[in-house]
Amino acid sequence: QVQLVESGGGLVQPGGSLRLTCAASGSLSGFYTMAWYRQPPGKQRELVAVATKSGTTNYADDVKGRFGISRDNAKNTVDLQMNNLKPEDTAIYYCNLRRIFPVTSGQNEYWGQGTQVTVSS
Repeated sequence: QVQLVESGGGLVQPGGSLRLTCAASGSLSGFYTMAWYRQPPGKQRELVAVATKSGTTNYADDVKGRFGISRDNAKNTVDLQMNNLKPEDTAIYYCNLRRIFPVTSGQNEYWGQGTQVTVSS
């Protein structure tokens, strides 16, 4: 049983910055990835960035150099720092947690409720 809560979305002008935070609570033992996905209007949900428990990170090509994912295992949070935002970054951003080693006693993947990011002049 895991709960994910995103915060930090909003309206920002092109070139601006936002920092999204995802707070996880519940049964968080074991190994799992934490990631940010986004779903632009009229498009499918896509991976933005992912972080392992040990600190390895990966990014979608179109956000490399602009976005940074940061995971704090002690606080059970994962942040997404978004810089030099572009209109095409407009989307609902979702936090995702996925267990590397599945368990049979509960769920192995969790999603937050999403937070809206709008980049517009």
